[in-house]
Amino acid sequence: QVQVSESGGGSVQAGGSLRLECTYSQITYNNACMGWFRQSPGTARETVASIESDGTATYRGAVRGRFTISKDDARNMLYLEMNNLTPEDTATYYCAAAYGYCLGLPMESRYDSWGEGTQVTVSS
Repeated sequence: QVQVSESGGGSVQAGGSLRLECTYSQITYNNACMGWFRQSPGTARETVASIESDGTATYRGAVRGRFTISKDDARNMLYLEMNNLTPEDTATYYCAAAYGYCLGLPMESRYDSWGEGTQVTVSS
């Protein structure tokens, strides 16, 4: 099972930027779907973005155009660049990994490995 761990959260003002990082253990199978999720208190965890092994990315509508998911397989790193942040982006952000293809934005149950999460707080 792939091990993942997030970092890079913090507090920013609205309009600011943050970059989240996720380290993952060596992936030994041909295709892996990597994704970012987020969860605010009292709400269900929701998908933010996913990325295929070939780099094809898919985004949740609310973040499209502001967030960018990317990865560096040589360094076993997954990133989430977040720009023009709003208070509605405040949440704990999680990195996740799954075998096979993403085929869009997979549901939470699709993923096999999860990190502990990193907090992002955006103030108005």
